[in-house]
Amino acid sequence: MEKKKNNSFKTMLIYLAIFVFGIALIYWVVSANNKEKEISYTEFQQIVQAGQVAEIDVYGYTVRIRKVGGVEDKNFPNKVDAYCSFMSVNELTAFIDTYNESLYVKEADGSYKLDENGARVLKEGAVIVNATYSFESEPLLSSIMPYVSVVVIVVIGIFLFKSMSGNNKGFGFGKSKAKLVVSSNVRFADVAGAEEEKQELKEIVEFLKNPARFTELGARIPKGVLLVGPPGTGKTLLAKAVAGESKVPFFSISGSDFVELYVGVGASRVRDLFDTAKASAPCIVFIDEIDAVGRQRGAGLGGGNDEREQTLNQMLVEMDGFESNSGIIVLAATNRSDVLDPALTRPGRFDRQVYVHLPDVKGREEIIKVHAKNKPLSDDVDFKRIARLTSGLAGADIENLLNEAALLAARDGRYKITMVDIQEGLNKVLMGPKKVSRVVTEEDKKITAIHEAGHAIVAQSLPNCDNVQEISIVPRGHAGGYTLTFDEKDEAHMTKQKLLDTIAMMLGGRSAEETMLNDITTGASNDIERATNIARKMVIEWGMSDNIGLISFGEGGQIFVGRDYQKQVPYSQELACKIDQEVKKIINDAHKIAKDILASKKDVIEKVTQILLNKQTIYKEEFEMLFDGASVEEVELAIDKKEKEKREYQEKAKREAIEEHKTRDIKSRVETAEALAKAGVISKQDYENIKKDAEKEFEEFNKQMKESEPKTENNSDNGENNTGE
Repeated sequence: MEKKKNNSFKTMLIYLAIFVFGIALIYWVVSANNKEKEISYTEFQQIVQAGQVAEIDVYGYTVRIRKVGGVEDKNFPNKVDAYCSFMSVNELTAFIDTYNESLYVKEADGSYKLDENGARVLKEGAVIVNATYSFESEPLLSSIMPYVSVVVIVVIGIFLFKSMSGNNKGFGFGKSKAKLVVSSNVRFADVAGAEEEKQELKEIVEFLKNPARFTELGARIPKGVLLVGPPGTGKTLLAKAVAGESKVPFFSISGSDFVELYVGVGASRVRDLFDTAKASAPCIVFIDEIDAVGRQRGAGLGGGNDEREQTLNQMLVEMDGFESNSGIIVLAATNRSDVLDPALTRPGRFDRQVYVHLPDVKGREEIIKVHAKNKPLSDDVDFKRIARLTSGLAGADIENLLNEAALLAARDGRYKITMVDIQEGLNKVLMGPKKVSRVVTEEDKKITAIHEAGHAIVAQSLPNCDNVQEISIVPRGHAGGYTLTFDEKDEAHMTKQKLLDTIAMMLGGRSAEETMLNDITTGASNDIERATNIARKMVIEWGMSDNIGLISFGEGGQIFVGRDYQKQVPYSQELACKIDQEVKKIINDAHKIAKDILASKKDVIEKVTQILLNKQTIYKEEFEMLFDGASVEEVELAIDKKEKEKREYQEKAKREAIEEHKTRDIKSRVETAEALAKAGVISKQDYENIKKDAEKEFEEFNKQMKESEPKTENNSDNGENNTGE
């Protein structure tokens, strides 16, 4: 607390010095500008006698002068043409009075000549000097300001010199930007789908709470824990949970906060961070996105001194150098552990690396429950089904799709989220929002329908492809249409046959165009790109080529230019040619499989195309009906029935939400009135009147809801028969 007060006092002192320096600077500038206008007292007398002075303003021992034709009268004396100093007040007043008297015309007898109004007549061309006198002494500030300015400049110069010699700490450049988390509301219970990762971090928390339990066995707690994983998997959330569970000081900082314009600031901030942490030990230091400062040294392409490397060197020393930083545990998070310096990730610095993987189906279900905790859900929402539909999504993606579903429900005026909202939210997260207003020609719609039909039919025909969930020609994002598939088994490993079937499915759209249009379009560009990437990885990374064999060519993972730009290709031109041939063979074989399937199912392509043009979207159940021999009319009736049920359910959910909201409102009013009656604020009769009004309002509301309720087809038929009788 004392240190904080000292820092506040120093800060106030700095601001005060800057303020005084500013005043002194302004005074100096004004004085410098006015210096050119200063004249001697003799020169003043000369210009007065020459008739060049129109007005003077005497303040203290300074005469401010406005010349004839000089500054405007309204700006004087703030602006002057000249000024001078004088010594004797009596001499000045006598001089001005004598001069003004000499400007009047005198008669032969020595009297003043008067005009018809009795006023004295001025000599031709004479200018009276209008004088204003204020002989008060000058303010103390004006008299001592020159000396104060000198003192302030000297003090600030000394201060700047000390600041520069201390790595700019005087101005706070070298101070750490770490934020002290006093209390975090996040607990391990709020982190779902990462049980093993939580267990690894619980040991850290337990050590901080009860270190004797570990030290008695000779165990040493890890100095650093590195959280590694894809974006959105919850690395930062785990760090917040550690802050909430540990009950010790928790310093949070981003890797980019160490980097600054000035040389040496990054290293200074690292030193300041660990100095602060030592004073608060035991404590935890969390560095988010540590790859911003922890990249491998020697990776600078331009040569010369690298400020980031100085920062990294200081961090290495602080984490495991000659000085002991016992009681400080460093947590760090990154999704690019492959670019970190080996000296940073070795034991003794980051002893433990915790990999935060994408959640499996069970983890996704737990994550959904956590994020849906405060959201009103309809009865048809199935967490297990949502978990199966969200294969490959991270926790952040799941939170986003539930938020999108909530926004859709709110936009529709409902108070509960339905499964339809969640399905649409998933589609928005994966492919973007619908572009219903986009103008699409009938020819483009037909091409898109044929293309998507090809994807879906090949996927349904091959045994290892993911199940088709939805086919649509409604534009989303960059796509003119889409075929949505998902893996019900949530498999972690991909077999060679599944990869080959997946490539064939990707090429199904182009194959359908060739089969039905005898032509091809640009719509398959993304399909070809993804299929080629899979085929190339099969050959050079996964060893799935019989001709190339079990050889890895080291092209996996992301490229780090600073490290990889000088590396040579680890294989010959001859082998590169073989790799290209193998990739081409995989693509050609998959293309042939897709064309053969679609050639035998032209009738299904035509049916799917016709239904898509009429209904725009086909769902899983209706698509499977086509493979069982159902006609276009039967499938369209099934789609209409499903869409109608969906609309009715959405409308019912909306009505139920309105009823629930109204009921809750009326009930709250009655309960409030009852409490006021018991407290004696209102009479019992007032309470009875409020209760009767509420019951009447509720009856009228129910009546309106029943009248507005849409009639079913059976009810309409019964009504018509009764009328006919």
